[in-house]
Amino acid sequence: MLTNTNWKNWLKAAGIRAVRTFAEAALAYIGTGAVVLGDVNWLAALSAGAFGAVTALLLALSGLPEVDP
Repeated sequence: MLTNTNWKNWLKAAGIRAVRTFAEAALAYIGTGAVVLGDVNWLAALSAGAFGAVTALLLALSGLPEVDP
């Protein structure tokens, strides 16, 4: 049975994973076409990061090795 502590641990682990995935996706987008900082399409980079974070959260619904016994 899921307890309050289990939910807190899952939320913490899923949140950390989502933030890391956001950063990785945004960095991957930025690194592909930008020569200087002004060349970065920031809206597209943030969109790629947000999509990655949402995907990470959805995948976390199937289980997280950090939390699963």
